[in-house]
Amino acid sequence: MQAIVMAGGRGSRLHPYSALFPKPLMPLGDKPVLEILLHQLRAAGVTKVILAVNHLRHLLEAFFGDGSRFGLSITYSVEDRPLGTAGPIGLVLDRLGEDFFLTNGDLLTTLDMGSMLADHRARRADATIGTYRRELRSEFGLLEVDETMRMIGYKEKPTYQHLVSMGFYVLRRDAVRPFVVPGEPLDMPALMQAMQRSGRNVLCHSQDCFWLDIGRPEDFAEAQAIVERNPQAFVRNQG
Repeated sequence: MQAIVMAGGRGSRLHPYSALFPKPLMPLGDKPVLEILLHQLRAAGVTKVILAVNHLRHLLEAFFGDGSRFGLSITYSVEDRPLGTAGPIGLVLDRLGEDFFLTNGDLLTTLDMGSMLADHRARRADATIGTYRRELRSEFGLLEVDETMRMIGYKEKPTYQHLVSMGFYVLRRDAVRPFVVPGEPLDMPALMQAMQRSGRNVLCHSQDCFWLDIGRPEDFAEAQAIVERNPQAFVRNQG
């Protein structure tokens, strides 16, 4: 099993920290985020990983090397310009197997990746999107009015639940091929929508797991606090 890891972003929301370190190398406890993710991928049966790199790539290459100390074979795909969250697929598609994982390099989750792969194959999916049910709370009281602007309802800072993408996918190589062009920028939402519009079998997968987007300083601080309290918090799926 193979995986392509998107590790080329600039992590602009984490500035100034990400000016010195690529976001996948940001430390949680005694390991960078990407090392935690690589252990989880290995536990899910991944043996080969392609890191799609750009920003500060020499630091990623120096730390992860050929992957042997993580029990993996790691190779690199270098973007001459930013290609988005799906564009790098076009450069490496012929190096990937029939089904492969695609993940953001800063993913922090307890998702059982092997279970998601089994679901993808059992349902004969062309693409499976890892999802998380997230609660969003409005900062304001929301008014409901009729056509005459008469108030008919008032919700004080309501809470809503939404299904969001975790940035983790299982993709079928031959189903993706018509939608990616080597060297052309493409983001995952656009790829998923294009596949869905063309009639491909695009499914969503949900588990009772933890997920956190560490792109903002406050979320990264929360992740650090979690690991400080429980260093094994994200070891559940590691081998």
